[in-house]
Amino acid sequence: MKILVSAAKTGGHIFPAIAVADEFKKSGHEVVFLGSGEKIELNAIREKDFNHQIIKMHGFRGKNIISKFKLLFLIPLGIINVINLIRKEKIDAMIGFGGFITVPPAIAFKIMKKPIFTHEQNSVQGSANKLLSKHSAFNFLGFPIKNNPLNSILSGNPIRDNFSKKPIPNHDSRNNINIYVTGGSQGAKYINSNIPKALKSVNKKINIKHQCGFGKLSDVKNSYLEADISAEVKEFYESPQSAIEWSDFVITRSGALSISEISSMGKGMLMIPLPISIDNHQLHNAMHIEDIGMGLVHNEKDGLKDLESKLSKVISEKTYNNWKDSLNLEHINAASLIFSKIIEYLNK
Repeated sequence: MKILVSAAKTGGHIFPAIAVADEFKKSGHEVVFLGSGEKIELNAIREKDFNHQIIKMHGFRGKNIISKFKLLFLIPLGIINVINLIRKEKIDAMIGFGGFITVPPAIAFKIMKKPIFTHEQNSVQGSANKLLSKHSAFNFLGFPIKNNPLNSILSGNPIRDNFSKKPIPNHDSRNNINIYVTGGSQGAKYINSNIPKALKSVNKKINIKHQCGFGKLSDVKNSYLEADISAEVKEFYESPQSAIEWSDFVITRSGALSISEISSMGKGMLMIPLPISIDNHQLHNAMHIEDIGMGLVHNEKDGLKDLESKLSKVISEKTYNNWKDSLNLEHINAASLIFSKIIEYLNK
């Protein structure tokens, strides 16, 4: 079998796509990886044995009139390019991981009467997946979604191998508490500014590892010094899984892949959803983690006092130990489940 895997723009789309593509490769199938050719994508697949193809495409929502006008040319051009690719490479099916990069190939596969599959990472369907789900053989879901699309399968989010450890909960006797703080690779202004302030009021010995994003190192280091808190601050952690493993719990945004990987390592979270995320999907992601007993949500609009209160509660009551006991297994086998369901369908 030969499958086209389509994803671009962010790690939240690209890394789950690669995890599924790897499952196909491991079983002797061929993979054509279709993206937009941006740096994060090129770095992620550099060492992968995929047939990498590129089309130019961007989203519709939030774009100016000129960008929307360009789509009138980009979409049909992309469709034609993918139809030619299907014919040349004799591709059997495609799976798209969200974003408008998936729209031209899906239309091309529909025209060629080839099966389409989608995967939605978030708790709210994105625009592209919402459009394609009506034409998809299966719609795989990372989290439960209200008003599930037709033919949906709750697969979980495919995660990277390094994040699929299944640690035994360890309630050790040390007095100090280890906290990993991250706002993602670019950092998060609210987290960088407010976490040192909020932790200042905590009456416990704490150790911090904080990923602050590029260009913010000096300011965040100074904030911890002013709060008299021991903190290792880095712009970027090459191996965030090591920092997660070291921690008792994590303070983070609530992007789908991040919280799937953290919870799969048996760590709970204080989640601070990005308030401007499309359709407020980060809040819905965080609420799911809270519902399964692996975290607590703080909304930026509730302010510093609420953040202080929630952090104090988690630390003083050792709530993070309860989070460790609620090890989340729903994402660990997601890639293999998606692979097996697609192969089963194609072999009918």
